[in-house]
Amino acid sequence: MTLDARAAARRPLHLAVGGALVVATALIPSAESVAADQTAEVTIAYTCQFPSGAEKADVAVRALLPASARTGEEIRPGDVSVEVALRRSALTQFTAVEAATMSAVAELTVRNTVGEHTADASWRRLEAPEVTLPTEDEDEGGGEGEGGGQGRGQGGVVLAATGDVPTVTFGTPGHATIAPAGLGLTFASFTRDGAPTSPPGLTVACEPDADEERPLARITVRDGAGPTAPAPEDPAPGEDPAEPPATPARPAPGLDPDAHRKIDDLTEARLEALDDEDPGSCPIEIPPEWVMTTAETYAAGYANAVKLDGAVALGPAFMKVVLNKRYINDSCASTVDVTSEVEFEHEGKRQLPPTKATFLSYGFMPTTATMVLEQVGPPAVVQTHTVTNTPTYPEESTVTAQLSMRLYDVEVNGVPLDVGPDCRTERPFEQVLKGYGQSYPPAGYLVAYGGNLTGHAHIPPFKGCGVGENLDPLFTSAISSVGKKADNYTKMTQAPLCVATNPDGPDCPPKVPDPER
Repeated sequence: MTLDARAAARRPLHLAVGGALVVATALIPSAESVAADQTAEVTIAYTCQFPSGAEKADVAVRALLPASARTGEEIRPGDVSVEVALRRSALTQFTAVEAATMSAVAELTVRNTVGEHTADASWRRLEAPEVTLPTEDEDEGGGEGEGGGQGRGQGGVVLAATGDVPTVTFGTPGHATIAPAGLGLTFASFTRDGAPTSPPGLTVACEPDADEERPLARITVRDGAGPTAPAPEDPAPGEDPAEPPATPARPAPGLDPDAHRKIDDLTEARLEALDDEDPGSCPIEIPPEWVMTTAETYAAGYANAVKLDGAVALGPAFMKVVLNKRYINDSCASTVDVTSEVEFEHEGKRQLPPTKATFLSYGFMPTTATMVLEQVGPPAVVQTHTVTNTPTYPEESTVTAQLSMRLYDVEVNGVPLDVGPDCRTERPFEQVLKGYGQSYPPAGYLVAYGGNLTGHAHIPPFKGCGVGENLDPLFTSAISSVGKKADNYTKMTQAPLCVATNPDGPDCPPKVPDPER
């Protein structure tokens, strides 16, 4: 297919969580993650017009905001704060009237934008409590220094204004931004004995520097008439607006808070390169330090081997996951491919918990054994493939793990049989599991909710079994696969993911799921 590489690269990257579980489970990087409030923060350089002249101030704006919302839904910013760092030079108009302390009331204009629609809102009556102004003696030890971030130690003060702010509602689906704009500050100053100075206050207007127009938050706004439909992409200039919607820019759990900006910069660099050379390869590989994080979960299920007398219980298996070891967004092909890794852990060892297996040796003699699946070699790998040019965002995840099966505590017809300490498959075997899901509407297996995963494995012959006699043929005939056929079916149920960056979330600590047959 053909596609304008520049237009395709402008589409937001599919920032999903990739994951991995072995033998019984896989974490599929989902395009749909749980919509939860997150702390948004941005620091912007402002210029304030004081009576003595223009003064620089660093303004840090914070608020609790959702990653996504529906059209018509009220968004109520929480825990709002506006911290204004004033330099020593801006305080001369207060110290000149013998002020010892000062407070402030802030009014921040916030620009709400979705697509081509923009509306300004006022976050007013944000109150900053009284702070003590630095004295000349305090200032002698530090000096003002250069650049932003002037604090008390450099002769300045920081006024932290907080309060409730009005809600915002977006009426059009798309990718919305909330960005700080103009700032008004009304100061009140007081003498050392607590009396108001003369004059008692001062009001100044501040504007962001020309190169400091950055949003506080990005919010994916979906159509309220169809809450699970993906938000339409705002078309780039010259791009057909009838194209399928691009992937919503949803932040992954554990994502570097600045990753969106970094990825935008990476995309722009790619576009500049395309101006000077043949477009060549369209995919963009995201540096792992921007999106990689860790998580934990449990999985439990059953394995139905052809030769076993019934199903063998597996788990609950504890997994330590490293998400997004490799992350490739291919806007030309409308796909996202994520590679993640996982390690089993049970009592400090790389294995699943031991489980009892029952089978018929020689076709008729009841035999029981304790079976352990041990992880060998490098971590298990999960490769997840997501298609982003269809409304449902279908996903397929393939898990590949190298395992070894070990047997001990064997009894034949109720009589203990010494098989030695190293009765195991003669070589590691490959366990492959697949999981399928879609994000809109959520169905099948999704990383945020867990689900069922299935696969088959080929069990090799056994070796090292027996003390004083060779019991390898006994277990090979009773357990190992026939020929080269992968005839051992596994079905595992995975619990929701507990992500390290959200330890207080509803899925932490990780839960043990109820297995399904």
